[in-house]
Amino acid sequence: MDTAIFIARRIAAQSILLSEEAVEKLASILIRTELKKGALFLSEGEVCTQLGYVYKGMVRQFYFKNKKELTEHFASEDNIFICIESFLRQRPANLLVEALENTVLYGIPHDPLLALCAEDYEIEVMYRRLLENSLILSQRKADFLRFETANERYARLLKEHPEIVQRAPLSHIASYLLMTPETLSRVRANMQL
Repeated sequence: MDTAIFIARRIAAQSILLSEEAVEKLASILIRTELKKGALFLSEGEVCTQLGYVYKGMVRQFYFKNKKELTEHFASEDNIFICIESFLRQRPANLLVEALENTVLYGIPHDPLLALCAEDYEIEVMYRRLLENSLILSQRKADFLRFETANERYARLLKEHPEIVQRAPLSHIASYLLMTPETLSRVRANMQL
């Protein structure tokens, strides 16, 4: 099976069942990128020109505040990631995207995607739903950071995304949960009692 066709089906399956013709159109614009652990897919100040799909590995989106790295989002196999404002507005990003492991990802480039959306309603619906899913994910994170205790936040992450807890460095997990590494260590120790 053609890998691009397989990937296009996996991307679409997150939002809509595409016809074979639409899958082939989407597959035709995918860009494969291989990143070594620690390599950046997107640097601060660059324009996010691709919506990303992680085929293998893990990435994190992060930013700098007061000379500290703060992790905004993780994406591992079969997950989409996007720097929403930069991608939609085609303006420089405040976020960086870094490979936490050797990673293979497929990008859906902005301009070809919009061209496909203009000619194919199925792809337009898929794109809109992928954006909706990204916005909902961001809202859920904002809500759990606002309303849940440190213990509840870690328990939620452990339940909903055990792969992050197993594979991401604890310093990145702590910043994602808006905790110090020391607080995360205490939370983890309390959960093991």
